[in-house]
Amino acid sequence: MKLPADYHTHNYLCRHAEGRLVEYAAAAVQRCTAEIGFSDHAPMPTDGYDEWRMLLSELPEYVEMADEAKKKFPDYPIRVALEVDFLPGQEAWIRELSERYPWDYLIGSVHYLEDGWDIDNPAKKHLWAQSNINSIWKRYFERLTLAAESGLFNIIGHTDLPKKFNYRPTCDCTSLYRNFLKAAAKTETAIEINTAGWDKECKEAYPSFDILAMAHTEGVPLTFGSDSHSPHSVGNYFDKAVSLARQAGYTHSIRLSGRKPTSHPLPF
Repeated sequence: MKLPADYHTHNYLCRHAEGRLVEYAAAAVQRCTAEIGFSDHAPMPTDGYDEWRMLLSELPEYVEMADEAKKKFPDYPIRVALEVDFLPGQEAWIRELSERYPWDYLIGSVHYLEDGWDIDNPAKKHLWAQSNINSIWKRYFERLTLAAESGLFNIIGHTDLPKKFNYRPTCDCTSLYRNFLKAAAKTETAIEINTAGWDKECKEAYPSFDILAMAHTEGVPLTFGSDSHSPHSVGNYFDKAVSLARQAGYTHSIRLSGRKPTSHPLPF
């Protein structure tokens, strides 16, 4: 079966992945994904915010690597994008980044609720035990809703990331999810089925099935992403992801070029 486009991948520039973009493209062709999208962690205005994103000075190298992959596979759809951290107050920087290159899409993600704690970082997992889990989930979805409302992004990444280490809320978060999804629908911002979650402690894709079904009800567009950190993970679990999407009611996903979406039927 031809798999959906894989729009969430990383490479060696982010310092916690491996491989050049041409290797990711080759893997995507071999795995029969409809398209490959490069979406490495965008730089911050100044370097040193953390250790898992490309430097600002490396942005031209990233684009050159993408051009190399396009030349190697001229008949295969290759999209060039960024995964951008949404931090309130950084909207002007995000807009500046969006104008530096004719990106095909931007993924907006929330990793930080406060400076110094990237909540999905295994090296800082101990901070979860010192925190109020329900409060983290609430603050996370409030910030994710702001990201969706901003209209700065085409896709919101790994929607329920706080579950990565299997720290789950004990309160009812339905209203938080619905507020976020309504904001995404209003700005026509997609969510992704991020298959990396199946290999994390939570043992399920991002988002959960309940959120995915709610997203379909609210009319939120859908994409797929492996969140690959090595070429061999491109398209990982996409057969399961397509089945999950269909169970949630989706019949189509979108693809993006020049930040404009087109709808495509899910494969069978």
